[in-house]
Amino acid sequence: MKPTRQQEFISKNVLVMGAGISGIAVALILQKLGASVTLSDAKTKEQLKKDLSQLTSAGVKLILGPQNNSLLEKIDYIVMSPGISIYIPLVKEAKARGITVISEIEVAYLLCPTEEIIAVTGTNGKTTTTTLIGEMLKQAAKEVVVGGNIGFALSEEVSGISAEGIVVAEISSFQLEGIIDFHPHIAAILNVTPDHLDRHGSMENYIYTKEQIFVNQTAEDYLILNYDDEAVRAMAARAKSKVLFFTRRKVLDEGIYLQDGQIKISWQGQTTTIVSIADMQIKGMHNVENAMAACAAAFFAGLNFSDITKVLCEFGGVEHRIEPVAVINQVAYYNDSKATNPESSIKALEAFDGHIILIAGGRDKNTDLTEFMKLIQAKAEHLILLGEAAERFSAAAKKQGIKNIHQVDSMASAVNLAHKLARNKEVVLLSPACSSYDMFKNYEERGKAFKELVKALK
Repeated sequence: MKPTRQQEFISKNVLVMGAGISGIAVALILQKLGASVTLSDAKTKEQLKKDLSQLTSAGVKLILGPQNNSLLEKIDYIVMSPGISIYIPLVKEAKARGITVISEIEVAYLLCPTEEIIAVTGTNGKTTTTTLIGEMLKQAAKEVVVGGNIGFALSEEVSGISAEGIVVAEISSFQLEGIIDFHPHIAAILNVTPDHLDRHGSMENYIYTKEQIFVNQTAEDYLILNYDDEAVRAMAARAKSKVLFFTRRKVLDEGIYLQDGQIKISWQGQTTTIVSIADMQIKGMHNVENAMAACAAAFFAGLNFSDITKVLCEFGGVEHRIEPVAVINQVAYYNDSKATNPESSIKALEAFDGHIILIAGGRDKNTDLTEFMKLIQAKAEHLILLGEAAERFSAAAKKQGIKNIHQVDSMASAVNLAHKLARNKEVVLLSPACSSYDMFKNYEERGKAFKELVKALK
């Protein structure tokens, strides 16, 4: 049993930054544990549009609106929500004053009674892989909670787990910025491609932040790495834990690999066929990689191959990730709103044979569009663009010789235009390659809007 460290927060003054899901959850938890908690958000109460009465009733102090150094008076800990950068001036000042700055994930780890923590990170595929691992553990009748960057805050989820349970956590680079002791027994890094560089500053810093997921691992722990991603493969040299690679491009003497359409694992002299990819429901070679990583995590967690195989054959995917919505007049509609960068949208395009009406755009992350546009030119019949990124995306599309480019001002206009343009057996795919914050609260709201508009076409 891992000793919890709840006592560290008793009678301490804690400042929680950000009134999102994780910020509200961790504020309530720490207040209940005996800390004196202040929750601060740069938005005013009117801008937040949330009922915060649960916080005030619990004794949490709210300071909303402009944030300045006065917030730091007598503070012992700052807990960062993932949406708040650890590089902001206020946090730099806090560190200069010797105030401990941690993420909500770090709090969850300190409060968690089990050592069996499986953590998954990567630029793309985190949610699918994390969900798959959770389903495999449930199939094996294990006590399991799934949280982190998916669903509920991890600090809230671990409160109900026992010392014999297993925690499966999706971890973003933002959450890894503020860890100190976070120590998963099994960690997986799926891939690393340019994303969030506006926050991390460089690709080198982004990779360094991702590597924090295994920085506290020892030789008794396991690290699952994508052999096909050179940046991820190179991380093995910096790990103290046991490394298992997965690859779909070569046969490994030891690791998980794809051979003759089957996922196989070789480990300590034993080779086992896990599943034929033809029997899996989730589409695309990127999901083969996600399945491999999930298999590795489940294997190291002690699961039987029969439980792993059963889940892989039955799992239909996660909401907003190449999610089938409807078939109307022999045209299939797919919601891939979770694709918030070009690399993720590339994977969605690769999952189809072509004849795609692609809806893309949103808040631009200013990532390189060359490969994305080349694939659109090869696979899409029409490109429909909306949001702040529309102009830059349109210019990049023209540069690659894409002809049928349309700009619209709303998701409703995009769906209606796609419906008019689509012919029999074509595919309408929402895969924005952008974040959603210019027009929607988050990618979930964007995906739900798309689905509602598609279903209204019927």
